[in-house]
Amino acid sequence: QLQLVESGGGLVQPGGSLRLSCVASGFTLENFVIGWFRQAPGKEREGVSCISSSGDNTHYGDSVKGRFIIARDNAKNTVYLQMNSLKPEDTAVYYCAGHPVLDPTALRWEAAGYDHWGQGTQVTVSS
Repeated sequence: QLQLVESGGGLVQPGGSLRLSCVASGFTLENFVIGWFRQAPGKEREGVSCISSSGDNTHYGDSVKGRFIIARDNAKNTVYLQMNSLKPEDTAVYYCAGHPVLDPTALRWEAAGYDHWGQGTQVTVSS
């Protein structure tokens, strides 16, 4: 069974950092484009970042550009989201999603383009 499991969420003060992990089980991530999304209460799901299967290409939402870094370690079957300079408006449930691709440089930004989703991890930024 293909599963994605997020971890690393928690409570952090404004200006702090967290690193989220997305681990795949039941399949290898090396041929999957991976995206991170988030959803705050009462708001629509928002794209945060995505990374190509090769790791060479990345894309970030305007609200996190310059603060978040996406990276992957295919040997560990894991994608990371390093979140720095966190703000209260970053509070949300964060999800990782994956989709198989043939082109190792391909990116997918829209949530509808992903077949496999994790259950999410809560990130709360508050003093």
